[in-house]
Amino acid sequence: MSESSPWDEISIPGSDFNVRRVAGNMVMPCYWGRDKSGACLFVMEIAEDLSDDFKKNNISVKGLELELRKDGTAQRLILTLEKSSDRDIFEGLCRSLVKALENAQDSASSMAITFAHLRRWKVFMAGRKQLLSADEVRGLFAELTFLRELINYLGADKAMEAWMGPERSHQDFIYGNTSVEIKSLSGNERNSVRISSEDQLESLNEDLFLRIYKLSNISDSSSSESLNQIISSIQDILDSADAVESFESKLAEHLYAPHPEYDDPSFVVSAVKSYRVKDDFPRLIRSKVPKSINKISYDINLESITAFECDKLWERD
Repeated sequence: MSESSPWDEISIPGSDFNVRRVAGNMVMPCYWGRDKSGACLFVMEIAEDLSDDFKKNNISVKGLELELRKDGTAQRLILTLEKSSDRDIFEGLCRSLVKALENAQDSASSMAITFAHLRRWKVFMAGRKQLLSADEVRGLFAELTFLRELINYLGADKAMEAWMGPERSHQDFIYGNTSVEIKSLSGNERNSVRISSEDQLESLNEDLFLRIYKLSNISDSSSSESLNQIISSIQDILDSADAVESFESKLAEHLYAPHPEYDDPSFVVSAVKSYRVKDDFPRLIRSKVPKSINKISYDINLESITAFECDKLWERD
């Protein structure tokens, strides 16, 4: 996040709150604000009565106070940060929300996107005693790399439907009659990938692929991206409110929030390999594992599966 905060230039009022409008093309005007106690606010103006939507979706979020305040015929949704120590995280949430709101077509969809963001904040704050591990950051980055490619192939809405959140499916992506399991390798890792269960390489779909991204930590490269940056780039190409809401919800399932810690490391995709999983592909699958064994994990040596390497995931060979 930037060193200068949008709240730094807003004076603390003697009563109520002071605001400064957020730049952007949103259906609902948004404002940075400070109240009389000095707390940081994010304020959204709503031109119609969405009280029922607020009551239906309102949630208790640790670290934030939510208020829907009537102002004549209009309404304002006010997010108040409770602890100034969380200001960097709150700024990241608000900036991400602003970018997502540019895809909203009306006040109702704007409200839906807002609560999708708030659910992500809720999940993050509930488990914020630890950030994503280095392996989890790299794994999510690899999934997002494939998601961005899939958006170009299927479109935003269908690509978001294809992306399975954690624990929702044995494979990371399912579209049509195709399943894709995503793996990442760091620049220093040996030439093998870890398969974490007996279900990852078994699918009822006709086509199953293993897609591997080798990620090199090269911060000074013009093509490198951090986790925060790749998420921002995907938000830029989502072209519907439904896709934005789905994206935010699935990021919440991954326990991601736009924390400044995710500005580093930056990755470059230095190699991509895809393998068709079929016939005698070396794997352990549930249907061939003794019932007395509940869970297994194993490594596959990539040199041993070169015969299964393929170029295309979008069309059958």
